[in-house]
Amino acid sequence: MSFSRITILLYDKLSSDPKMKTMPKNKIPTEIALLSFPLLLIACGGGEVAQESEVDLVNRARGIHERVITLDTHDDINTSNFTADRNYTMDLGNQVNLPKMEEGGLDVAFLIAFVGQGELTEEGYARAHAQAIEKFDAVHRLTEEIAPDRIELALTSDDVRRIWASGKKVAMIGIENAYQVGTDLSNIADFQARGGRYMSLAHNGHSQFSDSNTGERDGVWLHNGLSDLGRQAIAEMNRVGIMVDISHPSKDAIMQMFEVTRAPVIASHSSARALNDVSRNLDDEQLIALKENGGVVQTVAFRSYINSEKNNANRQAVQGLEASIAEEMGFEILGGRGALQGLSEGARNEYSTRMDEVRQRAASRTEEEVTNTAPPVDVADFVNHIDYMVDLIGLEHVGISSDFDGGGGVEGWNDSSETFNVTLELVRRGYTEEEIGMLWSGNLLRVLDEVQAIAAQIQAEG
Repeated sequence: MSFSRITILLYDKLSSDPKMKTMPKNKIPTEIALLSFPLLLIACGGGEVAQESEVDLVNRARGIHERVITLDTHDDINTSNFTADRNYTMDLGNQVNLPKMEEGGLDVAFLIAFVGQGELTEEGYARAHAQAIEKFDAVHRLTEEIAPDRIELALTSDDVRRIWASGKKVAMIGIENAYQVGTDLSNIADFQARGGRYMSLAHNGHSQFSDSNTGERDGVWLHNGLSDLGRQAIAEMNRVGIMVDISHPSKDAIMQMFEVTRAPVIASHSSARALNDVSRNLDDEQLIALKENGGVVQTVAFRSYINSEKNNANRQAVQGLEASIAEEMGFEILGGRGALQGLSEGARNEYSTRMDEVRQRAASRTEEEVTNTAPPVDVADFVNHIDYMVDLIGLEHVGISSDFDGGGGVEGWNDSSETFNVTLELVRRGYTEEEIGMLWSGNLLRVLDEVQAIAAQIQAEG
């Protein structure tokens, strides 16, 4: 039994003390740690045991981080970043690129072929399909033309392990929003052949396949879950070996997916609704159904999904500081993007320059004037969701995602260069190297293997 786990056990024993009730387990006071030391000796048979120093803990975490395969299931892309002159071999200022992956030790990135929800018309489907193909082509261009010596596309778990062992980074492709499939289900097999390995049936807005979680805002639904076409799409995804992604659809649609699919599903970027009640997170009923299905939920490091109250307080404090600095500069901050549309191009550029100055000044004062009173959502808050879901449905059904370049990121894991901090927090919580490897990639790759095996079986059935 590790020192960390023992201190947490002792914390639970002492938590009836009113002073202790608001103390998070990952911030156990020194006094409790010292009190737990005799318990550690007893647990280890009374032999002499030295408490691990901070330096030793960090070094141990670094070793684990280097030995496990770290995999992030959701990283959005912009096709303008996949050209000869501007591409992922450069640190573009975005959250995921090769320099940042190499710095932070992020081994595998699912790059996303995403198209936003549009009109349910043949014209809308055609536009969305063309946009999707552009994103598939962009990933292939990166891995086959721009940087084949640094990153390679993986189609199977064996590919992932082979590429990782070679020292290169790994790209995989996820499909967000099946709207881009249109009504021609043969596009699903085509997307699979292009490298797509998971797909969600809806995004923000109801698609031709599924209702979206966004229906909770107004109570308006299109299908009351899945459409008939959505059920057919799941059968086709099972047949060709694409994982069904339950992030974004409505609860009714998700529960129906569990009934329809023959294969395990994933939630590519969702967290626990019990800890933060937003419609993008999964509630306990959904999580338990996912466990019974054999799937995996990829906990997402998205501030407003992790802790809305804390995030709102921090944002308001930052905005207040920026407003104060702007006033000192004699500069007016305009409200919303729409306010800029009435400005000339020159005025917009000038406004952008002044706003950059405001943010730079605010950044130098944030720690003193904001962080101490309204701290940002951080890695510890993120791992609280991992802990909760591990306790509820078992470690083998939980994984990790960021939603980088799509709104994701928390303090300490703001981009892929900071990926090690997640492993470090897991080590602090007492997770073993084997468990950390499962969380980072083992569970997701296990589901991929099972989905592809079931596809082979379905195809053999004719």
